[in-house]
Amino acid sequence: MDLQSVFSETDSTNPLDLVEEIVAANQWPYDRSGEAELSLTVAGTWCEYHLCLTWRDDFQALHLSCAFDARVPAHRQQESYELLALINQQMWLGHFELWDGQGLPLYRNTVLVRNGRQATPDECRDMIEAAINECERFYPSFQFVSWAGKTPAEAVEAAMFDTKGEA
Repeated sequence: MDLQSVFSETDSTNPLDLVEEIVAANQWPYDRSGEAELSLTVAGTWCEYHLCLTWRDDFQALHLSCAFDARVPAHRQQESYELLALINQQMWLGHFELWDGQGLPLYRNTVLVRNGRQATPDECRDMIEAAINECERFYPSFQFVSWAGKTPAEAVEAAMFDTKGEA
């Protein structure tokens, strides 16, 4: 997924101001509930992704979580934890987890912006793009384990399969 670029000249140290510009440029529905939180919805291939970005001034960190509706039934949660371990071994940025008590897959990532350095539009855009791309890539894996009875290894193997060319 290629996101619209934004070249902001804002002097704000809050990276959510940059995120808001990126979200608006991509025409995604969003809600900025305050200075520290922005929520948005992005339509993907498989489902809608619900992203929440939070700025923690005390940590000087921008945190992103991305949930999607692929609830894991209670009887398949053990296999899903095995799936998470296999998926997270493949991750370079962020990680997946199951939201406690909900059985809801969740992608999370954090960027530190310290020592007076400000986040760049590219960093914010890349953070959102990575979240959406990873959720798109592994959504079928959660479905395979939860509803198709596949093993975690089979589900990850299917997600890691790269096609070449076009049919």
